Amino acid sequence: MKGIIGKKVGMTSVFVNGKQTAVTVIEAGPCVVTQIKTKESDGYSAIQLAFDDKKEKQTPKPLIGHFKKAGTTPKRKVVEFRDYDFEKVVGDTVLATTYEEGDLVNVIGTSKGKGFQGVVKRHGFSGVGMGTHGQHDRLRAPGSLGASSDPAHVFKGIRMAGRMGGNRVETLNLQVVKVLADQNLVLIKGSVPGAIGSYVIIEG
Repeated sequence: MKGIIGKKVGMTSVFVNGKQTAVTVIEAGPCVVTQIKTKESDGYSAIQLAFDDKKEKQTPKPLIGHFKKAGTTPKRKVVEFRDYDFEKVVGDTVLATTYEEGDLVNVIGTSKGKGFQGVVKRHGFSGVGMGTHGQHDRLRAPGSLGASSDPAHVFKGIRMAGRMGGNRVETLNLQVVKVLADQNLVLIKGSVPGAIGSYVIIEG
């Protein structure tokens, strides 16, 4: 499995085989290999990548030493990839050219936070009854939530109003439409989770 850290730039459209296709533009890398973990020393095998420069004064001293050991400047985002299948050593660089046009990848990101939302937006409820028949101000209400005397409480996990978004989301089997190596950009068909400027992880 290959992987790289990126930053969501935005969306646009390109022509693929004469057909207009919506794509998400991701600034993928360059990422620096900051550590290689092995089963003998760490109990599992993984490669650690770091992305996006950060000021040294904003970095804890232990991390400054960690990055200096890899021969690089402090980075904002550090991610481990297990079961990797590309040969790298500490200090190497992983570029957008890791992927080619036509590759299928999984993209992981943090979905946009929506704040506190009601049941209609959060769970797709349609409201109580119709707009007539005395349903005053009940069109976006959740309705009955549970039993009364037994069990006398609302079970956890019931679909109710609450915080929405801001979750880790993985979108599977997205196609790489184009790789712009000179700009470190990867164009992926369709949408990926997260706001513009947020970090994403590409795997596959």
